[in-house]
Amino acid sequence: MLNLKRRIVLTGATRGLGAAMLEGFIASGAIVHGCGTSSAAVEQLKQAYPGPHTFHVVDVTDSAQIKQWADSVLPEGAPDLLINNAALINTPAKLWDLPASEWRRMFDVNVLGMVEVLCVFLPAMVAQQKGVVVNFSSAWGRTTSADVSAYCATKFAVEGLTRSLAQELPKGMAAVALNPGIIATDMLAQVFGAGASAYPTPAAWAKRSVPYILGLGARDNGASADVPGG
Repeated sequence: MLNLKRRIVLTGATRGLGAAMLEGFIASGAIVHGCGTSSAAVEQLKQAYPGPHTFHVVDVTDSAQIKQWADSVLPEGAPDLLINNAALINTPAKLWDLPASEWRRMFDVNVLGMVEVLCVFLPAMVAQQKGVVVNFSSAWGRTTSADVSAYCATKFAVEGLTRSLAQELPKGMAAVALNPGIIATDMLAQVFGAGASAYPTPAAWAKRSVPYILGLGARDNGASADVPGG
């Protein structure tokens, strides 16, 4: 595994893929600043991984919480790697049966929350003209399936905004839309039910994904990438 002393900002760090990546990043020697919505889970991370790592309760739909988080992280320096991982998946349903409130919640978390995190951290990264942004996409951001129209719509949006962002960044930086693959997470179980267990666990996935993500650089700017073997 790469042993790079990087400063990593990670949303959705308390469970699923975020928690699995967190462990791998810290093992690589990186300093991680993570967030999640569960105060109990955040407290567990603080106990398990004391300073220089930091963890905060942040709802990415709350602008004030995002700003407070950035204000606590940025004085120590801009992140070398900003990972937008926090996301929801819609309750499986036909498009016309999915309540408007669920559509709004999906876009608030998966798209607008991502944008708000980018807006508070990117200026410091751009000022140094270095750093990599990884926005988590999905195979459902490039292809479609029935009953997940809201999720597909948000991840197609992630692909588009990431490619546009890549054109706006200065030379030396990168924005990458990353498809993690199919992993046995709670989100997958929400759609696949018991069938989700047939896929790799987050821990197994992280063994491949962490070195890959740490290896992303300026040459990957604008890429729609896939975790190898995902």
